[in-house]
Amino acid sequence: MVQASPFLNPEPRTTPGVLAIALLSRDNYQPITLEQSSGAVDGYAEGATLNTRFGSFPHSTLLDIPWGSQVRASAVDTGSRGRRKRKLEQTDEDTPAASNNDEESENVSRGTPAKQAVVASSGFIHILRPTPELWTSSLPHRTQVVYTPDYSYVLHRIRARPGTRIIEAGAGSGSFSHASARAVYNGYPTGPSDRKGKVFSFEFHKPRYEKMQEELQSHGLEGIVELTHRDVYGEGFLLNGESPKATAVFLDLPAPWEALHHLSRRKPKKAIAGENGDSAWVSPLDPEQSVHICTFSPCIEQVTRTVEELRSLGWIDVDMVEISHRRINIQRDRIGISVPNERGANQSPADVAEALARLKDINKRAAEYQRLQFQTNGQNDTEMDVDAPEPRLDKNQSEEAASTEDDDKPWAQGRLCHRTEGDIRTHTSYLVFAVLPREWDEEAEAAAFAKWPCGKESKTIGSLDKIARKQERRDFLQGKKKQKQDKKEKKRAENPGPSDPPQATGVNTE
Repeated sequence: MVQASPFLNPEPRTTPGVLAIALLSRDNYQPITLEQSSGAVDGYAEGATLNTRFGSFPHSTLLDIPWGSQVRASAVDTGSRGRRKRKLEQTDEDTPAASNNDEESENVSRGTPAKQAVVASSGFIHILRPTPELWTSSLPHRTQVVYTPDYSYVLHRIRARPGTRIIEAGAGSGSFSHASARAVYNGYPTGPSDRKGKVFSFEFHKPRYEKMQEELQSHGLEGIVELTHRDVYGEGFLLNGESPKATAVFLDLPAPWEALHHLSRRKPKKAIAGENGDSAWVSPLDPEQSVHICTFSPCIEQVTRTVEELRSLGWIDVDMVEISHRRINIQRDRIGISVPNERGANQSPADVAEALARLKDINKRAAEYQRLQFQTNGQNDTEMDVDAPEPRLDKNQSEEAASTEDDDKPWAQGRLCHRTEGDIRTHTSYLVFAVLPREWDEEAEAAAFAKWPCGKESKTIGSLDKIARKQERRDFLQGKKKQKQDKKEKKRAENPGPSDPPQATGVNTE
């Protein structure tokens, strides 16, 4: 049975061998694979340990906890690791250090059980469940990364949903591969004939392909993402000569127009050379559905050539979009003289009343200071002013304001406001979208005509002449008039009343 991916079917708690995302601070993530240690690892008596600037965190403290938990740092015991470090500091750089003792100490430490972790005085992190968004923010960059604002819009425009089969050319760092795998996932295939949602990814660079293959295997996405090492410019998108029958395409290539001729319903002119007849041509696209494509290009010159090639191959609804992403932060704006000098606080008068109160307090203290100086010297004209601590006799107002501020919750003080982030991410790439209609032949035309017969409709304007439409209108109005008369007669029959009084005439009966 295939092990479920933590990106698709996560467990409620952390388990050994599963990828986790450590949230160190805002927008600072670190991916780790949790390990269950039975002894010391790398000189740490507590086993495998995650070291950050916020402290050390043994993996034993990160296991079997709910996702999203806050974990306190631990005071780890470096053991032989610290002894080796001190020994290397005492040894001359040119003198080779003996390694037998180190290996023996490591073997001894591995034989001993892992030490119980002790909570440190400060430092903490959060352990988060891996998602494509978090993986994009924390993955090791091997190429330019397709970020969340771009791939979320791309998946929407190419109609990616559970069961969709997507062709991706240019896997790179795997950001789009993880996001598209979640979008098309509707279960793991049980066999070759079981058609499920799948991502067919292609990568030309051999080291990137090997690293990407390792990540897909460790993340449990092998059954959802099929990675192939190939140059799609010349070899196309077929898999062992068979068509993946894709309905969506994403090309993150330096020259996407060089690969577009492989994405056709019929054999294009570029593919005729070296092939015998149309029978050898196999399209990688699904012939029974429309195909949506997106190309990811950073330069406008690439867009121009891509659009020209798309139109020459029969793609329609060609459209280009540029995504400009910026984050809007919601925070509380704390303004006031009595506000403590903290981050995000503005120590200035909040309104006119507070400013006047501040001026009155300053004038009052100045007058009090001059009065004390007059009493001390016994005369108005004093000698040179000497800097001295300013006496603050009247502190009732400031102390009362501070006490009322302390009584409230500090995170609920101030008014809510929004500010855009300082570093605005503007241009990443141009997204070119297009649609290739489904393949249409005589059989499809006959099936459509049988389902929606043209010219044999009934009760429609197109199948009736002018005289027939007028007669139909007269019959309709007569029917409504007859219904009203029948309704009146029925009402009279149900409610018989007195006879109508005689009508007044102009003849005098006296």
